[in-house]
Amino acid sequence: MSDQHEGGEKTDAKGKRAKDLKTTPKDPREAIVESLLELAGEREWDDITISDVATRANLSLSTFREYFPSKGAVLSVFFRQIDKKVLDAAGDDLVGEPAKERLFDVLMRRLDALTPYKLGVEGVYDWTRRDPVAAAAINRLTVNSMRFMLEAAAIDTEGPVGAIKLQGLALAWGRILPVWFRDKDTGLAETMAALDRELTRGERFVARAEDLGRLAAPLLTLTRSLFERRRPAPNRDEDETKPDAGA
Repeated sequence: MSDQHEGGEKTDAKGKRAKDLKTTPKDPREAIVESLLELAGEREWDDITISDVATRANLSLSTFREYFPSKGAVLSVFFRQIDKKVLDAAGDDLVGEPAKERLFDVLMRRLDALTPYKLGVEGVYDWTRRDPVAAAAINRLTVNSMRFMLEAAAIDTEGPVGAIKLQGLALAWGRILPVWFRDKDTGLAETMAALDRELTRGERFVARAEDLGRLAAPLLTLTRSLFERRRPAPNRDEDETKPDAGA
């Protein structure tokens, strides 16, 4: 049975259902990520429920559960999506340039990729300032992202010094974001100046860490050698008396 409305428009139960289905997003995963970031820009993180996100994405709660177990898992996917955008845009334009310039370019591309979600990213950042557990979780995601940002800039991330680079860059990124949040200049002059300062500081620190590593290498080798020498040698007489010694 259908109802007649003004203008001659007819609707019925089937038509209403068809309209609802028509507005259902084609990519539920993407819709959930977009919706969470929108909500994070509108209200505090702890005030956002999973049902809120599902409703904003025009999805059922069961569909949300099918794709994500929590809001934190949505953020993890968001980080990977931003990583992919930056890595897909990477080129050979800066081959031969200093490492600092290469990394500067990569991180500015990351800010470009984050721009559509700026308010949401700021909301997540504010959440981490209030919640130490959240800060630790976001730090892990940031460190993983920075690994790929450094790789995109052709900067080694392996070994102890590599670990210092990763955590140091993650901390620097946390200091750059507040500058970016308040930077209203279309050219992002203040943000670029802050990024340049952070990378210069990091470059000096890494250089000292690498020097320390080179100085410590002979000592580590000597210590390892002494340790090997002090290991007790097997008692051959005892070994020869064992029943299976000649096996």
